This record gives sequence, structure tokens and C-alpha cells, in this order.
Amino acid sequence: MTTFSPRAINRATLARQMLLERVGASPVEAVGRLAGMQGQEPKHPYVGLWSRLESFDDDQLTQAIEDREVVRATMFRGTLHLLTAADYLRFRSTLSPVLEAGLKMLGDRAAGLEPEKVVAAARKLLAEEPLTFTEVRDALIKEFPEVNDRALGFTTRMMVPLVMFPSDTRWAWTANARFTPAEGWLGTKVHRSAVPQELVLRYLAAFGPATPTDFQTWSGLPKAKPLFDQLELEQFTDETGKALYDVPDGPRPDPDTPAPVRFLPEFDNLLLAHAKRERIIADEHRPAVFTKNLRVKSTYTVDGLVAGLWTTEKKRGVATLTLTPFGRTLKKTTAELEREGTALLRFLEPDAKTYEVVTAGE
Repeated sequence: MTTFSPRAINRATLARQMLLERVGASPVEAVGRLAGMQGQEPKHPYVGLWSRLESFDDDQLTQAIEDREVVRATMFRGTLHLLTAADYLRFRSTLSPVLEAGLKMLGDRAAGLEPEKVVAAARKLLAEEPLTFTEVRDALIKEFPEVNDRALGFTTRMMVPLVMFPSDTRWAWTANARFTPAEGWLGTKVHRSAVPQELVLRYLAAFGPATPTDFQTWSGLPKAKPLFDQLELEQFTDETGKALYDVPDGPRPDPDTPAPVRFLPEFDNLLLAHAKRERIIADEHRPAVFTKNLRVKSTYTVDGLVAGLWTTEKKRGVATLTLTPFGRTLKKTTAELEREGTALLRFLEPDAKTYEVVTAGE
């Protein structure tokens, strides 16, 4: 059985993530290839696609959203994701057990909660017009005055198939976006049967080679090993002897393939899709990226691995990207970071008069 070195695993993953070279796919095709993108905040998928696609313009993704080819909704691990409409409809039922199990998090706040009644009331309410979750809670509390308002909103979010209703803003959604029933927005029914084996294949095509535990971490679905056993997959081992699985046609480039500098947004799925994340970030750097309040900071990669953090700001017409490296940066790499960083600034702040890339502490 073939053994994969850490670098071979890294390059295989980067190839699927379109981070070894930018590709000429459309935003819809790219979101599909990635099996969705974490969309905790509206801007993040735009930045993620900018780093992965040739000549990406934010209007391309916004148009796909307006055309209802791409949606933003609660999906994997009960978090917000950007997905193709086809994938949302195909996999929403597969993930229903994960979303419904999330109600256990309510604890004492679930006192008096009858999920089926809340779901029926929420469906009726949202069929009338798109609403924010503040509006949903305010309306439901009138019908269920003895139930915690947060429990009412959370039950709606987890159990009713909803998508975010876009608005006329640059990143397609406001911070407090409205929600609308998915089937009404997309004009077709959610696929009724669970297809977890198909989801495994999509995961491996986007994040493999990987383990069943990695799939569980990404999807939230438990007991993945039997699913892997039912499929015809390639099998390898890492240097510790742990079994890795992959789709037969998955790209596995030469480990010496160059990996250019890339900027990743907050919550990029590349940092969230594996149980152990050393394929992309060293354990010693994880505390700087994954915060105690559950945020995942914006990072940049050098030679395929996370090498630091980045932030941007715009003041008085000057757009500044600040790098916070985790170690010493070679001059050659600094020049590459400045070129790529300036291009990122131009994408994020097209109206700025001046662009600067600086390193924190210098």
C-alpha cells in the first residue's frame, strides 16, 4: 500500500482546492468542486474564490446568486455555507439528522418546546415574506409565549430548509440577512432521500485523501467508516500508518509541485475540513488562527502551509494589508506576498487611491 508523505498529502489537497494554480472555472463550477464554501459572513466566499479563480470578479458570483444558481444556507455542522442550488437540494436531507440533533444544544432553553408545531408555524410565517431571525422570533413568541425565543429561532434555523434572501449590496447579503423557504426560492423540492455515500465522494474529491473521521469533522455526520467501506475507494497510508481514502480519479500531484502564496479568508473550509489539520497548518500555529470565541482568522500560505495572518483596513483613501508572519520571511517570499497582497487589496478596495502591504511590527 502506498504511503503518502505530509507534503504529498498537502499537494493533493491543494490541487483539489484550486490553490496550486488558479483555474478558469465559473463561480458556480468552483463552488460545486469545493462541495460548498464556509459562508459565516458574506464576504468570505468572495475572497476564497478570488484566490482560486482566474480573472474573478465579484459581480460574477453576485449574478449567480441573483440567478438562484448559488445559495447561502445553514448546512454542514449547522453553520452557514455557500453552495450550488443543486447541491443544497441534493444534500439537505442527508444533513437533516445533524441539524436536528443540534437542538440538544438548547438545554434548559428547550423547556416547553414542541419542534413539530414550531416548524409548522415557521413555515407558514416565512411563506408570506422573507424575514430576519429577529422578526421570526418576535412573530413566533406571540404564538408560543411560554417558550424561549432563542429556542424558537434555533429550531426554525435547524429544521426548516431555508436560504438567505440576497440584497442589493456588494457582497450580496447584509449582516442581518432575511431568510426564505428554499423550495419556494429555488422552485423545486429538496431531495427527500439521504445520499451520504454520494456526499463522501464529493468530500474526498474536494478534500482528500482523508479519513472517515475527517469526513465526520467536515460534515457533522457520525459513524462514517461504514459509508467508506461501501464505496470503491483508493486506499493509502500516511507516515504514521493511518489509512487514507480517496476517489480513484483524485489528483495526486508530485510532492515537489510548487505552491504559490495564497490568501485565505476567515473560516476558509481548507482549515476546517479535517480532524487533524497538519496538512495545512502546523499545530504550533493553530492557537493564533482558531480563537477561543470560535472564529477562524484570515491566513496566508507559503509553500502550501499557513505562514501567517492578514488583515485589511482603508483610511483616507489608503488601503492597507497588514501581514503577521509566524516566523522569518524570505525576501523572495516577501516580494511574492506584496504582489499577491496588492492584487487582493485592489479586489477588496477598488476605490482606494493607494495600496500598501506592511508587516506588523516593522
